[in-house]
Amino acid sequence: MKKIKILNQLHENYLVAVVRGKSKDDAIAAVQQMIEGGIYNIEITFTTPQAEEVIRHLSATSDEHIVIGAGTVLDSGTARIAILNGAEYIVSPHLDIEIAKMCNRYAVPYLPGCGSVTEIVQAMESGVDLVKLFPGDLLGANFIKNVHGPIPHIELMPSGGVSLDNLEDWYNKGAYAVGIGSALMKNAKDGNDTVIKENTEKFVRKFQTVSG
Repeated sequence: MKKIKILNQLHENYLVAVVRGKSKDDAIAAVQQMIEGGIYNIEITFTTPQAEEVIRHLSATSDEHIVIGAGTVLDSGTARIAILNGAEYIVSPHLDIEIAKMCNRYAVPYLPGCGSVTEIVQAMESGVDLVKLFPGDLLGANFIKNVHGPIPHIELMPSGGVSLDNLEDWYNKGAYAVGIGSALMKNAKDGNDTVIKENTEKFVRKFQTVSG
């Protein structure tokens, strides 16, 4: 039930903020603005210094409707560290069977980065319920429509290249959720820059419009 609950929350919240902070404090400050702006799925990448501490802090201080995950997880050891510090889902830029095993062991969703139908099927065979399409800007929204032809039961989330201009296309083509990275930090000097909240609110308003 835990795994299903997290997957449902990712879908309901839909927008996933991919956070690459310059420091622990920078990342926490940016996340607070994103939450205030209306995005409740948060992915802390392990390119962020002290990422596990950021995850632990956010997991301990956030409300239940906030979902904290870990991104740029390259191996099962890092996945375990993230999970033990409170990560509710794990994202990697690639498909790693050992990470899948670790996540299944703890009943935590694993979102591996896949760029082909072969990788998607391999992910499904390893117990993956939600695949990260990466890089999204190269694959394009039609990729989802085409994959859902022969494999209608797999859920897909693009990450990389999601913008205000193409959010509607991703939604209409069947994306389960979307990962948004640099667009939320556009023109921000650091994590305390209020433009982060403004950028977040623009995406939330756009999603509300396209989803009705």
